[in-house]
Amino acid sequence: MKTAIFFILNEYADWKGPYLSSQLNQNSEWTVKTASFSDEVTSIGGFKTIIDYQIDELPEKIDLLILIGGNSWDVKNETLRKLISDRLKSDQPVGAICGAVDYLAKNGLLSGYQHTGNSQAIWKNYSEYNNPDQFLPQQVVSDRNLVTANGTAALDFTEAVLKLIQFLPDKQLKPLIELYDNVFYEYCKKYGNPF
Repeated sequence: MKTAIFFILNEYADWKGPYLSSQLNQNSEWTVKTASFSDEVTSIGGFKTIIDYQIDELPEKIDLLILIGGNSWDVKNETLRKLISDRLKSDQPVGAICGAVDYLAKNGLLSGYQHTGNSQAIWKNYSEYNNPDQFLPQQVVSDRNLVTANGTAALDFTEAVLKLIQFLPDKQLKPLIELYDNVFYEYCKKYGNPF
């Protein structure tokens, strides 16, 4: 069984992870768990989430680490920074969207990676952000084992992460993403009714 850990903070953006988590969690080879700094967090939309793992209780084997954006990523935590750094250095998959990318920039964790995010203007005073020339003004950027996305790119982020982990062959992944990206009946005309 493969484990995906979704790291969420208080005031997390509850609309940024569900496309990805639902696809992973419906697959018999994957399980989705949450992690944070506290036992319970509340999303921007008011959903209370009971957390599976505190930052210092994470399992040794994590197959995918996802950092979900929100309003609380201006945090300092050496355990989290080291977890992400170690994963990036050892070529293990990491995905970050919205405010979570700000955290990566602030902590120098985007070094050597092409990346995107909400705005480089937010990062101008981050002393550890040292590769602004590798910023791409795109919805999502996948570079080696890191996927970054801006806050409006939940579906693009899902597709890029699923490609990164080779979740499905491209010919199966494309219709899956288009089901949510297109108007439902337009999808049905192209691929047939999935239900």
